[in-house]
Amino acid sequence: MGPKGILAAATGALAVTLISATLHGAWHGEQVCGNLLGVVVVSVAGFTTSKSVQARRQGELDRIRRIAAARRAFCCIPSRRGWDPCGRPACISRPSRARRSGAICTRPCRPGKGSGGSWGTSGARGCRPYVRPRPCWVRSGRPRTTTRTLREVMNHCAAALRRESAAEEAVDGGPEGECFVTALVAQVPDGSVVVVVNRGHPPPMVLRRGRAQALVPDSPQPPLGLEELMTDPPAEPERYPFVPGDRLLLHTDGVIEARNRDNDFFALAEHMESVRHARTPREFLDRLHQSLIVHTEDRLVDDVAMVAVDRVA
Repeated sequence: MGPKGILAAATGALAVTLISATLHGAWHGEQVCGNLLGVVVVSVAGFTTSKSVQARRQGELDRIRRIAAARRAFCCIPSRRGWDPCGRPACISRPSRARRSGAICTRPCRPGKGSGGSWGTSGARGCRPYVRPRPCWVRSGRPRTTTRTLREVMNHCAAALRRESAAEEAVDGGPEGECFVTALVAQVPDGSVVVVVNRGHPPPMVLRRGRAQALVPDSPQPPLGLEELMTDPPAEPERYPFVPGDRLLLHTDGVIEARNRDNDFFALAEHMESVRHARTPREFLDRLHQSLIVHTEDRLVDDVAMVAVDRVA
């Protein structure tokens, strides 16, 4: 009940004892004195125990928050030229040499779904691809190596997660339960396609001629950390049409799992179609983000990140 609840219960018990003794004229009996003494002793003992338990729980909560804050800071996207940091909701346009344009929108709310989620994300986050024309450079706690395929990028991320898992388990037994991370790597080459490797992540969305459709993988693969569930060799990266005029949206599960007061999920495809007339990715994400805020009444309970890319030629 907590200290306040115990004090309220003790006050109620004391009031009942006093009223009963007054109505029955039993103030001179030993029973009233015993009742009063019992109420005082039990109340003091309960209050002291509750304060001790509360202090211990608050200490544990503060420690978890410090760990979560540190892991969240590690998982956040670093501030780069042309991209906005994830410290505030923002949409920044960035032109590309390959005749593409894009924008990113981030809305941090809390450090993942539990400490295990942030722990797993930090392991994979330690191996992050740098967006370069070719090849793609990957850093995973070792000297930079040249990676030419999306599958190799994903393999580096999986290896980084395994190393993190082994190190964490060796130190303090690792997080509770199994640790896995969903991941998606996409490449927009010069041709009219987009190449995707999806490891259990929400599929990207493509807005084409005013209609939104999901790029569902033909060969679903498990998240990173659950490779034992794979019975066949990893599938090749999948290619999807991405022609001039199309708009690609990458997003986290915090977008599609956002709920309103009626517990209805955010209908991403419908809202994408409703803001299809936005001229630029920045304007598109601004409107989509506003729709998300209206849907949830600004009560988001999970991190939200969206990346929009246009094929302009």
